[in-house]
Amino acid sequence: MGVSVLFDMDGVLVDSEPVINAAAIMGLAEYGVHAVHEDFLPFVGAGEDKYIGGVAEKYGVTYQVEMKHRVYQIYLDIVPERIKVFDGIHDLLESLNKNGFGVALASSADLIKIDANLKAAKISREFFQAVVGGEDVINKKPSPDIYLTAAKRLGEETKDCIVVEDAINGIMAAKAAGMRCIAVTTSFPREVLIEVKPDYVCDSIPEVKEILMSLK
Repeated sequence: MGVSVLFDMDGVLVDSEPVINAAAIMGLAEYGVHAVHEDFLPFVGAGEDKYIGGVAEKYGVTYQVEMKHRVYQIYLDIVPERIKVFDGIHDLLESLNKNGFGVALASSADLIKIDANLKAAKISREFFQAVVGGEDVINKKPSPDIYLTAAKRLGEETKDCIVVEDAINGIMAAKAAGMRCIAVTTSFPREVLIEVKPDYVCDSIPEVKEILMSLK
């Protein structure tokens, strides 16, 4: 098939990190966990069980899956008004499709959140030949399972896949899968991202497009 592009979702396609963070803070408060934004940073990109559970346990509260369900309820209520799409995303996805790239969405988020984000962002599922969510694998990022599963569904060799990521855990997952990785500085500063050795670091989606088109 040639080059295939595997997109993370949160922090890459959409600026949803502030939305899930707000929902998690509100949801956890109902369980007596009064968290702040910084508590969640180590768990960005690792899926909501870890994102919510890791912070709950930091405060000495045992994680229960109902916490995630409550956070998702809040998230679904607020995401339509708060979601932001990164500049250039629709153009990038259209260009990849027109130029014959394989395209997959590979997110640690549950499908309910993936669908809510795509709908709120007006991003058609038809852009993606494969969609892999957190329920599709046992081991979340930084394990490579999500990206390996996406490559398999595309029928693509890992060496021919390039991942677009924003989070440390996601970059580590891409590299563990034997794939190239473009990191975008939407969630972490450049100096933090380069520590986990992505192949490229970009400050915007148009920069990502330039790199991908040069690979074609």
